[in-house]
Amino acid sequence: MGRFGMRFLFICALALGFGAQSRAEDSRLTLLQTGQDSRGWEAVGRLDISGKGFCTGALIREDIVLTAAHCVFDASGNQIDADRFQFLAGLREGRAESYRGVRQVLAHPDYVFGQRSPSAVEVAADVALLVLDQPIRNSRIMPFPIAEFPAPGDQVGIVSYGRDRSEAPSLQEVCNVMAEQDGVVVMSCDVDFGSSGSPVFMMRDGRESIVSVVSAMADVEGR
Repeated sequence: MGRFGMRFLFICALALGFGAQSRAEDSRLTLLQTGQDSRGWEAVGRLDISGKGFCTGALIREDIVLTAAHCVFDASGNQIDADRFQFLAGLREGRAESYRGVRQVLAHPDYVFGQRSPSAVEVAADVALLVLDQPIRNSRIMPFPIAEFPAPGDQVGIVSYGRDRSEAPSLQEVCNVMAEQDGVVVMSCDVDFGSSGSPVFMMRDGRESIVSVVSAMADVEGR
């Protein structure tokens, strides 16, 4: 596989509070607190970053996690060493389905950290891959397939960790794609700090597939 030999090199900026304009009403966030609730979502995990906090990531191969590129840089713009990351797959109430370190960090080569007003093209490069120190081979933790990114009017779902809900993932089954520009999609999904890197899903070929990941929250018309 090449450095970024994937079929997608895009990211999405999420906007909040678009319910009145959405094609369908957004569903509420549901905290996945039990094994039954979280079944099928175990490949989404919290990505802990020593000295920085956490983001959200998702397994797309047995040893590769997808997240946002801005999660892998420190405040000075330096890429964080791989040994400072830990991926906690399916973390729920203090226990993960699998714990893995990271041996390699690959930020998109076009990503520039710290831009005050990044263009859509720059936001579209806010993606990174983390190579785990050991593959996750567990029948309960199935890597997600990748599909083409959504179009305005599509409905998507999102699984994320976030501020005040860091100990278990939350699922929003329905939110709406509002706009698209230069590989960036604006959506009505409910995100918070810590949700960066969260996978955005659509049903493709009978299975949930990742079609984008979270880059940022956005204000539109004061909302």
